[in-house]
Amino acid sequence: MTKAIANQQSPIDNPKAPIILVVDDEEQVRRMLGRMLQRHGYGFIPAANAAEARKCLDDQTFDLVLCDVKMPGESGIDLAKDIGAQYEDTAVIMLTAVDDSEVARGAIEAGVYGYILKPFKPNEVIINIRNALRRRDLEMANRSYRRNLEQMVEERTVRLRETMEGIIRAMSLTVESRDPYTSGHQQRVAGLAGAMAKEMGFSNDQAQGIRLAGMIHDLGKISVPTDILTKPTRLTDIEFRLIKSHSQVGYDILKEIEFPWPIARMVHQHHEKMDGSGYPLGLSGVDILPGARILCIADVVEAMASHRPYRPALGLEKAMEEISANSGKLYDPEAVKACLRLIGKEGFTLDR
Repeated sequence: MTKAIANQQSPIDNPKAPIILVVDDEEQVRRMLGRMLQRHGYGFIPAANAAEARKCLDDQTFDLVLCDVKMPGESGIDLAKDIGAQYEDTAVIMLTAVDDSEVARGAIEAGVYGYILKPFKPNEVIINIRNALRRRDLEMANRSYRRNLEQMVEERTVRLRETMEGIIRAMSLTVESRDPYTSGHQQRVAGLAGAMAKEMGFSNDQAQGIRLAGMIHDLGKISVPTDILTKPTRLTDIEFRLIKSHSQVGYDILKEIEFPWPIARMVHQHHEKMDGSGYPLGLSGVDILPGARILCIADVVEAMASHRPYRPALGLEKAMEEISANSGKLYDPEAVKACLRLIGKEGFTLDR
C-alpha cells in the first residue's frame, strides 16, 4: 500500500467494527466515503484502483468492499468477480456514475451485494452497507452450519462403518466358532480379496466392500450341521448339497440389510465360475459381480493352502497352479493376474 493511502485510512477504535475497503479512482470520493463511514463507526481503508485494492486484500481481511465500476486499468466488475471467488466472506457493493443496464447485469453476475448510482446520498450508502453486512453474516453462518453438518455427517458415517465392521466381524467369528478346523478362513480370504481389489485398481472404498464381503462369505454355513462341516471323510451327495446351499442361505440372511456395497450379492455369487459351471445361480462371465470373482479366487487359494478335516494343506504353490491353469475358464483372468502378482512377486502372505 502506498504511503498516501496508508495516511488516509481511518483509525479503528473498535476492533470489532466492520472494516470496509473503498476502491475509487477519485480521491474526493474516497475521502467523502471515508468520513461518512467513520461517522457511522466503520473502519475503512482507501485504494485508488484494482491493483492497490488487491494489495490491501492480501494484507488483511475486509468485511465489505465499496468499489467503483469504471477505473483506470482493471474494472471494478472484474475485481468484484475475483473477490467473490477468493474471499467468500467479503461482501461487495458497486458504485457507478453510469446508469447502464449492461453494467448492472455484469455487476449482478459478479455476485455483488448492492449497486449504487452516483451521486449517492449518505443514507442510501449506509442502508446498502448495513443490508449487505447482514446478508453477509447470514451467508457466513449458513456456510459454517453446512461445514459443521458435513463434518458431523462424516464423523457419524465413520462411526457407523466402524460399528458395521464390528458386527460383520462378530458374525464371522460366530460362523467360524462352529468349525475349529477352518478358524480364520474368512479373515484370510477377506485380506487376500481386499489386497487383490487394490492391486486391480479398485478404489479404497470398493476394496473395503469386497473385504467385508469376504469376512462373511461363508455366513450361510451357520445352517449346516457341525458334524458335516468337520467330517474327516468324503461327503455324501446329500451332505455336499447341504454345504453348497450356504451361498443361498448367506444371501437370504443378508439381502435385507442396506450395506453401502452389494455384500449380499457377492456372498451369493462367490462360488460362481466364469464358464457358468459354478453355483447356485450358474452365472458366467460379466454377469458375475467383479467382487464375487475376486472372492472366488481368494476362497480357492486360501482353502487349498490350508488344512481341512478331510486332507492336509496343499500349499500356495498348488493353489497358484490351480488358478493359473483355469484362468479364463473358471476364474477371472485379471483377478488371477493380480493374485499371482501379490503372492509371487510382492510377497503377500495369507496370515497378514
